[in-house]
Amino acid sequence: MHVGYPDMRIPISYALNYPERGTPFVPQLDFSQGISLAFEPPDLEAFPLLALAREAGERGGTYPCAFNAANEVAVQAFLEGRIRFVDIAAAVQDVLARTDGAPARDLEELVEADRRARNLVAVA
Repeated sequence: MHVGYPDMRIPISYALNYPERGTPFVPQLDFSQGISLAFEPPDLEAFPLLALAREAGERGGTYPCAFNAANEVAVQAFLEGRIRFVDIAAAVQDVLARTDGAPARDLEELVEADRRARNLVAVA
């Protein structure tokens, strides 16, 4: 678990400095000030992609690859104004329903699964 301020500079710093951990320029949390943490179950109705991601991971094979590819295409369609935000999950769910999820034996098969999933995304 990472506990800190929500700031993309942290994962970007980790990616740029891998395998070392660079020092991100983000203030650290001061636990001496009585920070309290509360954990609640995720709201899968409000965030349906969480359930779809979990399902893809549990099914294994190329389902996670298809989930990622479909999500990237649907998010891009949203950013371009071609679909509504709430349509992203439906687009991903549709692709997962039409994906065989067969295991990938090598990188080429993952690339092909990614390509197929991207082609299945039905966005305006």
